[in-house]
Parts: sequence; structure tokens; C-alpha cells
Amino acid sequence: MISKNKIKYIHSLNLKKNRDTQDVFVAEGSKIVGDIMVCGQTDARIIVAQKEWIESHQEELRNIKCEIIEVTYDELAKVSFLCHPQQVIAVFNKFKGQHSIKHLEEKLTLVLDGVQDPGNLGTIVRIADWFGIEDVICSTDTVDVYNPKVVQATMGSIARVNVEYRVLDDFFSSLPSSIPIYGTLLEGENMYEVPHSNNGIIVMGNEGKGISLPIRKRINKALRIPNYPETRETADSLNVAVATAIICSEFRRPK
Repeated sequence: MISKNKIKYIHSLNLKKNRDTQDVFVAEGSKIVGDIMVCGQTDARIIVAQKEWIESHQEELRNIKCEIIEVTYDELAKVSFLCHPQQVIAVFNKFKGQHSIKHLEEKLTLVLDGVQDPGNLGTIVRIADWFGIEDVICSTDTVDVYNPKVVQATMGSIARVNVEYRVLDDFFSSLPSSIPIYGTLLEGENMYEVPHSNNGIIVMGNEGKGISLPIRKRINKALRIPNYPETRETADSLNVAVATAIICSEFRRPK
């Protein structure tokens, strides 16, 4: 059984200020919780789970020093942020020093400028994981990666991708001038008609406004995802997560 105070505490972590104060975040579902536990980059503080989940994860739980609360489905539903609870919900410490941001001139890195939708950020982290991009740098006004909806949308990739928040002007100023900085702009070149390097920064912008003007000035290789055929009237933009997937796929395509 889970107490009302414990339910209230977990629900309070839906707010960023409470997550920041406690230095924790919430994850739900067997896959997501399992991936975070396996990664070994952080520790669980509380695990609330149905009996079936606890029994099937005895090996992993044996070495975990945290509070484990067995609940029924109805009790789990009172704790969960989801419409349909998925066996387990856990409170984890935030990740610390998951990766070292270095050698940016040798690899691809995603930079997000003002992405606001939790589902988009979570999906982008998942896309980065799929395409072997270790680091995602976010502007300070990008949605919190530890928002429960973001964590859910990563489907466990939050355990394998380093996400950091930076003042982007300062970040770009710290980069060597030789690093290519790509960005998706309407005035950019057709991305399928220009060569791409195996390294560099890929900048993706806000859902409605795109890349902000100060950051546009930092881009030295503007790209455009063409619609087909280009003379046909069509949607005026793509979802930022979809656009990120298209861009990353093209950069990872064998040259």
C-alpha cells in the first residue's frame, strides 16, 4: 500500500521547481524504468510497482538500495501521470556527468533553440539515440528534459543521450571556427544537393518561430528540407521532431 503523502510527493514532481529542489525526476513503464536502471548512471529513490513487475525484476532489485512499494493497479493509477499506468513508476536522481561534452569537432551534435513541446523534445532525444548522437545541447528556454512527458517520449533514450542546457550565444562563442554549423532555414540550400560532413552542429528551432535571429547568425551552412514537388502548394512547415529525423538520417547516410 502507498500512503497519501507519498502519492502527493510524487505528484509534486510534475512541477520543475520541485524536481529541481529535490534533484530528481519521474519515469514510468517497464522499458523506461528498466533502461534507466541498466544504464547505471543514476540511482532510484523510490520504486512503486505491481507485484508482477517486482517478481520479474528480482535480480535487478537485489542490488538497489531504495524504497520499493508494492501496489495494486488501482493504487498505481492514483500515482501515475499516465491515463493507462504501466506496472511501475520510479523516482530517480537526476543524471550527473553522463558524458563529457568534448571533441565536438569530431562528431555530430544537436542544438535545440527554444523547443517547447515535451513530446517533441522527448522524440528528438530518442532520434539522437537512434542515430548515434551522444549530445543534445538545449537553450535555456527549451522545455525541461526531466518533465515527465519528455521522459516518457524518450522511451528510455534519456539514459543514453547527454542533454545539457546552455546559453547558446556563449556555447557557440566557445566553439572552434572550423566547426560547421548547420541549420534548417527556408533560404537554405536543398539538403539533398550539398555534401555534408560527418561532424558539426545541427541546429533545430522552435515549433512556431524556427531558429531565433541571434542563432541564425551563427549558422554557416543553411539547409532546407525540400517539399515534393517544390512547385506544389503544401504545408508551410514540418514538425521539428520529424524534421530532425530527416536531417539526421541524411547526415548518417553512407556517402
